[in-house]
Amino acid sequence: TEGLEQLEAQTNFTKRELQVLYRGFKNECPSGVVNEETFKQIYAQFFPHGDASMYAHYLFNAFDTAQNGSVKFEDFVMALSILLRGTVHEKLRWTFNLYDINKDGCINKEEMMDIVKAIYDMMGKYTYPVLKEDAPRQHVEVFFQKMDKNKDGVVTLDEFIESCQEVRTNIFMNMQLA
Repeated sequence: TEGLEQLEAQTNFTKRELQVLYRGFKNECPSGVVNEETFKQIYAQFFPHGDASMYAHYLFNAFDTAQNGSVKFEDFVMALSILLRGTVHEKLRWTFNLYDINKDGCINKEEMMDIVKAIYDMMGKYTYPVLKEDAPRQHVEVFFQKMDKNKDGVVTLDEFIESCQEVRTNIFMNMQLA
């Protein structure tokens, strides 16, 4: 329970919620840690029509904060806390980290392309409307151009957050006008 109290202080979950999450985690992963293969198998169940393996690979790396090839319950809960109950800034920082595949502190066009392609693969061939083969590249070109504010070929954390907040504001403004 000492560990749970520490996690309760570090996350946005109650002790009761942490206990429920822990039981579920131990049920799926009796050893208390998840390796990438198990993570991919669990994740694939949510996307039966597509190939979630590459996206699950990138997601696993984002969850694996120690970069040691395994995700402990603490890693899992910290990420879940941000994704489900974090501030907008925390969620954007976490998402930036997901896209920054080589962990050099910025996102290049290839990294963005790898993630977007993995998302398309995960959604499967049965998405509606049916997407053209070059749709991922077109999306990346548009997003990258908007995000790379100083046109230096990479997107920094600040550029990423600023761009995402602009999009969020525009969506909110459009909803207000509707």
